[in-house]
Amino acid sequence: MRGRGAQAVDRETRSGVAAEARLGRPSGACAPTGSWLLRGNDDRLSVYALVEAGVHRWTETAVGSGRFDGPDLFPVEGLTSLAVAQGANRYAHFLGRRERSGGGGAKTDLVYAVQYQTGRTLGDWRSLGNPFRDPRDAASLGAPTAAVDGQGTVHVFVSGGPGGVMLRREARSGAWEAWKDLRGGVVAGGLSAAANSAGLVELLAPGHRSVMRWVQTEPGADLRRAQDLTPAPAPGSAALLETAPGVFTAYWSEQSGTGVYAQRPGEWAFPAGGAPGEGPHATLRAAVDGYDCTVLAHQGRTGTAVLGVCGTGAESGGLWWTDTGVDCAGTPALALDGHGRIVMAVVAADGAVLVNRQRPEPGLTLADWERLSGS
Repeated sequence: MRGRGAQAVDRETRSGVAAEARLGRPSGACAPTGSWLLRGNDDRLSVYALVEAGVHRWTETAVGSGRFDGPDLFPVEGLTSLAVAQGANRYAHFLGRRERSGGGGAKTDLVYAVQYQTGRTLGDWRSLGNPFRDPRDAASLGAPTAAVDGQGTVHVFVSGGPGGVMLRREARSGAWEAWKDLRGGVVAGGLSAAANSAGLVELLAPGHRSVMRWVQTEPGADLRRAQDLTPAPAPGSAALLETAPGVFTAYWSEQSGTGVYAQRPGEWAFPAGGAPGEGPHATLRAAVDGYDCTVLAHQGRTGTAVLGVCGTGAESGGLWWTDTGVDCAGTPALALDGHGRIVMAVVAADGAVLVNRQRPEPGLTLADWERLSGS
C-alpha cells in the first residue's frame, strides 16, 4: 500500500496563513477535541470552532459543494475547552469546560448542548456540574470528551482532582445519572472516547507509563478496565478508529519521540512511523483508489499539519506520511463529504479555519486550502 495508497499532498496554501505557530490561544478560533468536522443527517458538512464568545459553526451550502455559510455564533461565556461528539443518528453533542467568576473565586463546571439537524440552532446550554467537591480538585477539572452509544446515550468523561476518570451519562429517561468514578491512575493529557458500529463505547486515557483503557462489552453495560497499552504515550496523544467490525485500533504517540504506535486487541503494539508533535490524532477510514485505507492526521513536530495513510490493518508496514506545509494550532479534523471525498480542516496559527478537499484524481492529493469567512 505504501506509495500506491497515497500520493504527495500539495503544499500550496492561500496567502495570509501565518508562517509560525504562536503560543497560547490564537486570536481567532481554537480547535475543539473530537471530530469537529462532521457530516450531518442531510450529508452536508459542518465545521465547529471554539472562539472567545462561544462556538462558531460553518455549514456546507450543498452536499459536497466545498462552499460554507457562516459563521453562526452560539454564545456561551467562559469556555476554556470544547469537545464535539456524534452518534449514529448524526446529532452533534457539545461538551465544554467552563470557568466563571463568582463569590469566593472562580467556579468550574461542564456544560452541554446538542444540535439535532444540520445548520439548525443548538439547544440550550445546561450545566453538568463538577464531579469534585474539594475546591482545589474542582479547579483542576480537565477537558471533557464524549461518546454516544448505540442506544443514543451520551457518555461524558473527564479527569482531574485526585486522578483517575469520572463518567456521567444520560439515563434512558433523558435525565443525567450521578457521576461515577472509573478510577485508574493519574491522567496525562486529554482523554479519547468512541463508540463502534455495534454501539459499544471504548475509552483511552494516557497515563505517565501506559495508555489506560476501558471497554463496554454489551449494550448499556458499565465500562470495565481493560489491559493497558504500552509503550508510554506522549500526554493526550491517544485516539481510536474502528478498523474491523466491532474492533478498535488504538493510536498514540510514544513518549520519547519515536513516532506513532498502533495496537489492536490481542496483538502487540507496533510502530507506524511519523514524527508527531503535541496532541492526539484525527482518524478516518476511507477508500483511496479502491483500497480500504486508514488515514491519520496530527500536528507534526515542526508545528505543521501532517497526513498519514496505510491500508487498513496494515499499520505494521508503516504509513505514508506527508507534510501539508500548513502551520496548525491543535489537532486537524478529518471527515468524508457526501460524495465520499476526504476533507481535512485545520485551525491555522493565526486562528483562521482552513478546509481542504481530496482532488478527483488517483491517490490522496489535496486541493488548495480555503479560508472560511469570518475566521
